[in-house]
Amino acid sequence: MKLAVFDFDSTLMDGETIDFLAEPLGLKEKVAVITEMAMRGELDFFESLTTRVQLLEGLPEKKVDEICRNLPFMPGAKKTIQTLKNQGYRVVVFSGGFRNATSHAEKVLGFDADFSNILHAKDGRLTGLVGGEMMFDFSKGDMLKRLQRLIGATAEETVVVGDGANDRSMFAYAEKRIAFCAKEILKKEANIVIDTKDLTKILPYVS
Repeated sequence: MKLAVFDFDSTLMDGETIDFLAEPLGLKEKVAVITEMAMRGELDFFESLTTRVQLLEGLPEKKVDEICRNLPFMPGAKKTIQTLKNQGYRVVVFSGGFRNATSHAEKVLGFDADFSNILHAKDGRLTGLVGGEMMFDFSKGDMLKRLQRLIGATAEETVVVGDGANDRSMFAYAEKRIAFCAKEILKKEANIVIDTKDLTKILPYVS
């Protein structure tokens, strides 16, 4: 069983979902600074995530869904996923971002499953709280181990693709570790580095 796991923000999607969500509140720059520091490994991921989500308190759920339906996908994302599936891969997304975005992307890009976080809302507005499967720095590695056991995939049969510090934990359980337009902290853990914003560039390494 061949398995390909992609990060979502700045990997399958060209940007960071939470930065787009902060824009209508006039907080994009403030949130983006925290995001960048977290992706470079300079902040604890859980603390940075909860801090940023608190800033989104009051944003209407309808606005969240509207933004998440219009996020820009990375060039080559759909072709890359379809090519991998045609080659027999199960394609899964692990995201420290949010289900509102990954569920929509699943319909458009055609990957098999998504594991991400959930923005808590009440009375149609975000409460500033978040929970889910990808809350911690170790979450992606932990989930990858469980998924490999579930479907019978080995590290040798696993490809992982990401860009930030919170992708390091899943790099430990895959033979092919692709740093895609990544921070230096992740490039050090990778054995394949792609610095061009075109996901089809990974295909020669995984076929």
